[in-house]
Amino acid sequence: MNALQGKTAVVTGGSSGIGLATARRFADEGARVFVTGRRKDVLDAAVAEIGGDVTGVQVDSSDLADLDRLYDTVGRPIDVLFANAGGGEFSTLEQVTEKHFNDTFATNVKGTLFTVQKALPSLVDGASVILTASTAGTKGNDAFGVYAASKAAVRSFARTWAKELSGRGIRVNSVSPGPVDTPGISGLASADFGEEQLKAALVSSVPLGRMGRPEEIASVALFLATDASSFVTGVELFADGGANQV
Repeated sequence: MNALQGKTAVVTGGSSGIGLATARRFADEGARVFVTGRRKDVLDAAVAEIGGDVTGVQVDSSDLADLDRLYDTVGRPIDVLFANAGGGEFSTLEQVTEKHFNDTFATNVKGTLFTVQKALPSLVDGASVILTASTAGTKGNDAFGVYAASKAAVRSFARTWAKELSGRGIRVNSVSPGPVDTPGISGLASADFGEEQLKAALVSSVPLGRMGRPEEIASVALFLATDASSFVTGVELFADGGANQV
């Protein structure tokens, strides 16, 4: 406990799933947490659930004006930035539309890039920046090509920014979750491929034989946020139950 005592942390996409679990863990560890989400009612509920020293800011991470307002609201040096906002949906190559492509890259790539860029003046020297990538970024999964490409870009950002920001001692790492039981996963279900069927298919590729829990990914993010990982930068840390490893 108190691994982040006196620190300020920003978690984007923190109103549900991995972001919510991580914001709660950061707050439990003593951080002053600023958490974002696009839907005010869901964000307000998340803030109430997190408890502690937490502030919710309604933000669409692909909107640069919203990001400016976020950092104006934070108004203090930032020790930890978890650029987690993102999402995707299934679409085969034949089905991909311009809107599908633009929406996915706007949230996952543009949003991540400008979330970090606009935080730079506020990041303390020695800060930790954590990006949410995905096992999909290194694996060929049917009907997930646009999402996978966007997450491969996020992982690439971590490599480049780790070098660019090393002079300030800022560490940049990515965490790549495997299948995690979140509302985002449930939202991928369809009439043709129901939620239970989808989850069973995902679990079939996991050596540990189950889906991950958001709290387990939050523990990985906490490791990357603290001095426990002080000599770790530029990595892609897989938290996937072995799915992409064996």
